[in-house]
Amino acid sequence: MRAIRDEFQRFLLEYQFGLKEVETKIAILRDEFLHMHDYNPIEHVSSRVKSPDSIAEKVERKGIEPDFPSIRENITDVAGIRVTVSFVADAYRLFGLLTQQDDITVRTVKDYIAEPKANGYKSLHVIVEVPVFLSTGRVDVPVEVQFRTIAMDFWASLEHKIYYKFDRQVPAHLLDSLKDAADTAAELDSRMERLHREVHAAEQLNPRTLTV
Repeated sequence: MRAIRDEFQRFLLEYQFGLKEVETKIAILRDEFLHMHDYNPIEHVSSRVKSPDSIAEKVERKGIEPDFPSIRENITDVAGIRVTVSFVADAYRLFGLLTQQDDITVRTVKDYIAEPKANGYKSLHVIVEVPVFLSTGRVDVPVEVQFRTIAMDFWASLEHKIYYKFDRQVPAHLLDSLKDAADTAAELDSRMERLHREVHAAEQLNPRTLTV
């Protein structure tokens, strides 16, 4: 039993190292924007590696063979990082800046901003592969990166809590309210982005104008 636990721990270390690589890339972009530009689009960054229990639950739910090669192939969100940005345009901008780097390989992209889920969920998801160099050699590690605005993140957090509270059996009236809230959040994103563009345009005419 201890041997299996130790092997699982070594397996998860690969994802922890891959996550560090992507976190470093995003931290560099954030620091560059902070020190070299007049506007930093990154509001918040959070990350996690799935727990063994969470991985085991997903293996069972998806009917995956319970071995490490199958998990590597079929579960691509063992390591995940979420980048919360100010505006929708920032999500696409940072997506481009990250994925154009030479040592990043894009595996899949799911644009739930352009095509939201039926319940109103919006976010830009990308699975990237990043090389990790261990004493035993190179390992290419998948990391899921999510880009979303503050409004999208607030909505998703509330939705998660509601689904957890009702053990995923959410009453229909609450689902309707969640969808309405998602529409309101999307409208807020649009209004704030328009305001941001107007302030930026005014600043170009008058450099003393404060930047938003």
